[in-house]
Amino acid sequence: MAEQGRDSTCAVLITCFNRRQKTLDFLASLTGQDGFAALAPDIYLLDDGSTDGTAQAVAEAYPAVKIVQGTGSLFWAGGMRFLWQHVLTQKNYNLFLLCNDDVVWLDGALSRLIAAYGLVASKGVVMVGSTLSPGTNKMSYGGHTLFDVNRAAYHAVVPHEVDSLPFHLGNANILLVDDAAVAKIGVFTDAYTHYLADFDYTLTAFKAGLAVLVAPGYYGYCEDDHGVSWLSGKHTLKQRIKYLYSPKGLAYHEYLFYIKKFFPADYIGAKVKLWMKTLFPVIWDKFKKTAN
Repeated sequence: MAEQGRDSTCAVLITCFNRRQKTLDFLASLTGQDGFAALAPDIYLLDDGSTDGTAQAVAEAYPAVKIVQGTGSLFWAGGMRFLWQHVLTQKNYNLFLLCNDDVVWLDGALSRLIAAYGLVASKGVVMVGSTLSPGTNKMSYGGHTLFDVNRAAYHAVVPHEVDSLPFHLGNANILLVDDAAVAKIGVFTDAYTHYLADFDYTLTAFKAGLAVLVAPGYYGYCEDDHGVSWLSGKHTLKQRIKYLYSPKGLAYHEYLFYIKKFFPADYIGAKVKLWMKTLFPVIWDKFKKTAN
């Protein structure tokens, strides 16, 4: 493995689907970073069948970006896995920077992230860069710590101003992974279509003994677009059951796979809760935040 430094190589991985302006804004904020030229990353963009001209617009504005065409049905997790596997065949990279295309980088953030990685004593690093909501300026994505490593409940890790902090579960809106980590645990598993691949990956990294860290401070703006985790009683039962199984809904089978893999003690409770949300959404409509 090449040492981090002047000869290091980095690949940026992004997927997109019909968010042309967001994708262009992301690329503008990334390539405009003070540390971008020094890092000189190769940017790979998987376009999963966009019909709004995203790929064409990117090719015109950023001809150095390597555009990979998806199948049109990859979703987020599938797209990132497909792209990561492709990138591994192209070149021996030291670093892989996974990003969402709706992130807008803060000034100087890329240099800070690479510097934070450089301070980690060991190789085999998975590092999250936390983001802020542009509307509230509160944390939107980042790292999370389990209350109990055997149970699924977790809380957010507020990044420290100076030090990197350990975590268990991380969002891949900004996620830096080095080649030693990939050599040990690979890339995203094929068990997930849209959600959960990043949680599975970071927890797998933690359990494998890798350095799983939240980098100091914040690195960009990214609105939390997950919404609520159920479909309200305003919808028909047929619609709610469809949402239960949808990869962009409750992803029933994939979520239960995740729970059974890492938190078997929570499996029955998780299964019951998914059906309760589907059959009796009035409970969540009344006591939780406003539903869809």
